[in-house]
Amino acid sequence: MVVVAVDVGKNTVACSVTDDQRHRLFGPIDFAMTQSGLAATVTRICEVVPPEAGIKVGIEAAGHYHQPLLTLTSWPAGWEVLELNPAHVTEQRRVQGRRRVKTDAIDLEAITELVLAGHGTRVTVRAEVSGELAAWVRHRSRRVAARTAVKNQLLGQLDRAFPGLTLALPDVLATKVGRMVAEQFADPARLAALGETRFIRFAATRGLQIRQPVAARLVAAAREALPTRDAVVARQIVANDMQMLAVLDQQVAQAEDQLRALLPHTPFAVLTTVPGWATVRASAYGAAVGDPNRWPGPRQIYRAAGLSPMQYESAGKRRDGTISREGSVQLRRALIDLGVGLWLNDPAAKTYAAGLKGRGKNGGVIACALAHRANRIAYALVRDQRPYDLRRWPRED
Repeated sequence: MVVVAVDVGKNTVACSVTDDQRHRLFGPIDFAMTQSGLAATVTRICEVVPPEAGIKVGIEAAGHYHQPLLTLTSWPAGWEVLELNPAHVTEQRRVQGRRRVKTDAIDLEAITELVLAGHGTRVTVRAEVSGELAAWVRHRSRRVAARTAVKNQLLGQLDRAFPGLTLALPDVLATKVGRMVAEQFADPARLAALGETRFIRFAATRGLQIRQPVAARLVAAAREALPTRDAVVARQIVANDMQMLAVLDQQVAQAEDQLRALLPHTPFAVLTTVPGWATVRASAYGAAVGDPNRWPGPRQIYRAAGLSPMQYESAGKRRDGTISREGSVQLRRALIDLGVGLWLNDPAAKTYAAGLKGRGKNGGVIACALAHRANRIAYALVRDQRPYDLRRWPRED
């Protein structure tokens, strides 16, 4: 066997070739991450590698930079391509006594050792719909994060423009009346001059029905609002942020429409039969898991998410710690979200969570326990392609 170790940068790639006796056959060299650069390097590799040798290509994951090299058509037919966790490469450097020394050559040696030891995830031909699903899940996640940041900015500016509004309407941006007030009445003097009756009629012309107590509470807050020095500029910023918020809402809705169209064409559509698991949660799990056939069982998925507890055992004594967090953040969030969906909607999961709470477990422990339950359910449903059956998943003691 021959190992082609690949360490990817933004524009260049470091590469070395080593046989299974750890004899260096080629490199390390650097080449441009282009078609011509890769083709020239593959030609040079073929000149030094025996024709009968099996070739494994180990590629360290590097954000999105390494994605072009994961395409199987980029390498000759018959070469096995493996994707390596960068945390494992770092740990291998530590094993070699080079934890504080990082060079491309040392990284290539660590990659080679991991491949020779049988580590790495084999890259297979991925269905096009899986890539589209993952892309739209990531896009939605980024837009939701941006929307949250804009909302926090908006609430800060509203406190300057309209002090006391959040006391009259605790969740301003989550209600239609709150958004209308932020858009049209960031100046409390305007709302105070309008009065309750005219404010109700103003909302009705825009298709929004406001009850008298709510209108009275908002108008009273406007009349009691204290003026601030930054109110004028704060109102301008609120207007700009409300426009941005509308754009982000539209893009999140567009992403969710795309997910609803793509999910039925994936193995993860069956997850929507579980109470509390709709398109967004099922799609996030599918994007994080990828090809379900590459996972031997649910234990491997749970461990890859970093939800397995840390363990320390010595001289017959064992101590379990908190979750390791060594794994995919995207997968960990997806499993936790599935667990929360069960917690809120599934009767058996509610009973299980209540039992854990009764034993004094905190919210974090309960969330991890529900994520473990959700992981086993999701894996079984995707494997068997059978709808959720509550009788198959009774309450856990």
